[in-house]
Amino acid sequence: MEGKMLAAYFDVPGGPENLFIKEVAKPNPKKGEVLVKVEASALNRADLLQRRGKYSPPPGASDILGLEAAGTVVGFGPDGCGRWNIGDRVMALLPGGGNAQYTAVSADHLMPIPLGMTATDAAAIPEAWLTAFQLLHFVGKVQKGEIVLIHAGASGVGTAAIQLCRLAGAIPIVTAGSKEKLEIAKHLGAAAGFNYKEEDFGAKCLEFTNNVGVDIILDCVGASHWEKNLNCLNMDGRWVVYGLMGSGGINGDLLSKLLWKRGSILGSLLRSRSSQYKADLVKAFSEQALPHFTAGGPIHLKPIVDSVYQLQKISDAHQRMEENKNTGKIVLQIPI
Repeated sequence: MEGKMLAAYFDVPGGPENLFIKEVAKPNPKKGEVLVKVEASALNRADLLQRRGKYSPPPGASDILGLEAAGTVVGFGPDGCGRWNIGDRVMALLPGGGNAQYTAVSADHLMPIPLGMTATDAAAIPEAWLTAFQLLHFVGKVQKGEIVLIHAGASGVGTAAIQLCRLAGAIPIVTAGSKEKLEIAKHLGAAAGFNYKEEDFGAKCLEFTNNVGVDIILDCVGASHWEKNLNCLNMDGRWVVYGLMGSGGINGDLLSKLLWKRGSILGSLLRSRSSQYKADLVKAFSEQALPHFTAGGPIHLKPIVDSVYQLQKISDAHQRMEENKNTGKIVLQIPI
């Protein structure tokens, strides 16, 4: 298989059953890129959307699924990329191509795997944790003491956001769809948690904040939560939308209520951002958050891995995420 590798593919958009593994050419790293031998990758909602034909890769990106990976540096583009060395253990933020034995990635989008961490855990960091960090710091401009409502608090991004809120001195509260998921969120440091299926989380948030409201909302749900979100948003609050799991169509008087609260709706995606933006994000995260995965102290960051599947079982992994069964990240082990 010299010059070849195994990768996850689909020919026809649709369900998890359309996924298969096939042999393809190994990528050739370009100027400024590093070739990584992948040991583990992880699933994201974007992978499900791409598989359904609803989210195409950015121009020039690999059409192989996978937005994050962990492994070992095995090669470089023509300029050598002096920061990294052959054999370095790294984790990568990718626009695509992670669900394969090799991936080519910008040298500026790599981070060292924290000392003592497995590739399985490391693969659960790049996309989810950088997304959460971006939402809180680059977009939401979180401040110490602010209250942050995190929807899907037991998801990969949610479990990261809880911990990053605490690191920033903010107060995380969450929603989730089961008692078990709420317990996990509270164990990670959520100050409160509400089951959106059984109670009015907007009213509960107001109760928790003594009718002041929350300062930031991290929202991956969208339309189905909009009224309750707006009801519990503080004056001058920031409502950060980064997903539409509950659809995007809103029927109601959103704008006048938002205007009355002087609120802001901020949309944010990561995959489509520029290479320089991602490099700046990786740099900031590496300086402010990455040391806390290994250092002692009151705030120790930890990726939450829900389950691990072999690459050949990628259909089962997608099905688990489709059914919202996961708490934290679903990781794929890549055959070496």
